[in-house]
Amino acid sequence: MKNSNIHIDNLNRSSNWIDYLKENSGLPGKRANLELLMTVANLGNEVFFNSCLKFNEEIAPTNTKGEFIAMCGVTGLGKLINEGKLEYLGILREFSSDTRWRVREGVVFALQMIGEKDFTRQISVAKEWIKGNLYEKRAIVAGLCEPKLLKDKLNAEIALEILEEIIKSIEPISDRKTEAFRVLKKGLGYGLSVVIVAYPEKGKQLFEKLKQKSDKDIDWILNENLKKKRLEKMDKDWTQMMKNASA
Repeated sequence: MKNSNIHIDNLNRSSNWIDYLKENSGLPGKRANLELLMTVANLGNEVFFNSCLKFNEEIAPTNTKGEFIAMCGVTGLGKLINEGKLEYLGILREFSSDTRWRVREGVVFALQMIGEKDFTRQISVAKEWIKGNLYEKRAIVAGLCEPKLLKDKLNAEIALEILEEIIKSIEPISDRKTEAFRVLKKGLGYGLSVVIVAYPEKGKQLFEKLKQKSDKDIDWILNENLKKKRLEKMDKDWTQMMKNASA
């Protein structure tokens, strides 16, 4: 919070936000400045976000200061969509397949901004994107599997239904060596447990149902989720029973 207030003050005094973002991006490096990212996403406007989106893959490749600018622009689309500018949903969807992983994370942050204001709209987006490619499905997973969005059990139940559909969609996929498949599987490897904890009764039922599948990658997803401490905290005996069934 303290750093966010500092960024707000500095941005309000700055005549060139792009330069400020570059100087404070944290890139190149292991961790982008997410506090600054969210501050800009809340303070910025349509003109500024569109200027950030001009930092494409060619001029702002992965792990550069320019990538952070693009990430800010993509995250900011969540604010614009919340303002009723629904034409940006298509642009947000395109960025979910960007080659830069941090830009794809910007899509996730934007989806979560949408969900915080209007979860029904986030679900509407999910039901459309679920028809798309693996990167789009991964964005749905990461966008939904956020505790602050799942405090209402009805929200969690809907999220479980969407995750089930996505996990089942893995079965007919023959080429599983792509980057898109890898990131989707990784997202499901932690996300499912987040939603199970939000609605244990329905979540455990789904988990047990999925265990009946004879698919090595679905097995991997389930086993990865069993490693998460949140499941043991929810129900230690059940989690151990599922682990024993996987042994």
